[in-house]
Amino acid sequence: MESYHEDWTDSQRALYDECYRAGADWADDPDTPAEDVQHVINLGEADDDTLADSEIDFPPLIDAVTEATGEVVSTVPASHDDPAFKGFVDGVRDATSDEVFGL
Repeated sequence: MESYHEDWTDSQRALYDECYRAGADWADDPDTPAEDVQHVINLGEADDDTLADSEIDFPPLIDAVTEATGEVVSTVPASHDDPAFKGFVDGVRDATSDEVFGL
């Protein structure tokens, strides 16, 4: 389920939406390795204290942000406050059936 932060701007919500769709499409692709999907789900389950303001360079996420923004990026903040990261992991989680990973 898509979920915005109430203080996000319209452009942040649009970035979330684009990355959400990209994450859902990526997770739903039969060629996507299950280990990679599990990795993203684990990132989504981690709290921001665990992520510790780190940057992530996971290629499908980078591709989603680059596509959504039209700008080449090399990392994305691993934070649930970041609309790109949150959108992508929410999309992956929602596209993955509960019985696959015990969600």
